[in-house]
Amino acid sequence: QVQLVESGGGLVQAGGSLRLSCAASGRLFSTYAMGWLRQAPGKERELVAALTVNHLDTYYTDSVKGRFTISTNNAKNTVYLQMNRLKPEDTAVYYCVADRISVLTAPYDYWGQGTQVTVST
Repeated sequence: QVQLVESGGGLVQAGGSLRLSCAASGRLFSTYAMGWLRQAPGKERELVAALTVNHLDTYYTDSVKGRFTISTNNAKNTVYLQMNRLKPEDTAVYYCVADRISVLTAPYDYWGQGTQVTVST
């Protein structure tokens, strides 16, 4: 069983930065595929960034390439999402997800509770 706990959301002005953290329990953290999803009101859920199994490769949706970076600290069982040059359209609830195979498509083995990111103009 893996538990995911997100933190780091908040309110920021456009152009600013935030770093989201997802602390994972469990001994096999470094072998799981990890990712960040977001869902804005009235919009479909979107995979923003992901790490493949064993954290060897990354994926980013086009709208965040060059602005967001996903990374891990395996010693702390934590995955991060560094978000720079934020835009109002980045406003959403961000969820951390984990899966034993892949997070590029649903379903996912584990979800966090979500953290709100709001970007003001």
